[in-house]
Amino acid sequence: MVTALCFITVDPNKINEVGSEIARLPNVRVVYSVTGQLDIVAILEVADIDAVPGVVTDGIGVIPGIVTTETHIAFRTYRPEDLGAGFSLGY
Repeated sequence: MVTALCFITVDPNKINEVGSEIARLPNVRVVYSVTGQLDIVAILEVADIDAVPGVVTDGIGVIPGIVTTETHIAFRTYRPEDLGAGFSLGY
């Protein structure tokens, strides 16, 4: 499973509408409306890295009101429950 974070800038008048549309897309796990230079952060989960462009370009990118997207692939997860279970951080 691959997790990607999609940072999205939206027309200010369409943030709520766009956020709701993104949340309905397959492989979108959660959508946050945020403060700062971005408007929305969407957390994606896909089977493999080759599926990310389909979600971002063919799904998120075609929603009216989206100005820009910037996507980052997560390569390691640090969660308290994993650390407590002896999860190796590679040290």
